[in-house]
Amino acid sequence: MREADAKVTPREGAEPCRDLQTMFGWPRTAALGSSVRGSLGRIVFSQIRTCSAVSPSSTQPVIAAKHPFQVELQPGKRYAWCVCGHSQKQPFCDGSHKKSAPEISPLRFKPEEAKEAWLCGCKCTKNPPYCDGTHMEDFVQKADLHSKPKL
Repeated sequence: MREADAKVTPREGAEPCRDLQTMFGWPRTAALGSSVRGSLGRIVFSQIRTCSAVSPSSTQPVIAAKHPFQVELQPGKRYAWCVCGHSQKQPFCDGSHKKSAPEISPLRFKPEEAKEAWLCGCKCTKNPPYCDGTHMEDFVQKADLHSKPKL
């Protein structure tokens, strides 16, 4: 997916525990992950089933930037917003999650009209992919870039 047409201005972890079937005898589809759709559901689901062992892969997003990204969105164009925070093409996905955070997927969206938007860079917004001002909170501003936010 090419995001070259969008103008962008300004310019580890937890290891998953055993799956729910092993832990509780539940099929994975009976868990929270099946009732919550999309990338955020996978994030919530993965946070529920993480333990403190260290692993090279991450199941939680990292702070990519402490500011939002101003972009010009085109109507009908498909975008993939980076949810994991590892992309080198912020705020858009470049596939880095496949290695760095395999349980996290980008948030795909298609605007219905042309508009200027501010896309979240801290990955902590409650209104993804749009900035809601969370980047101004102390827990983001005091955190290191590319670290997991400590709430």
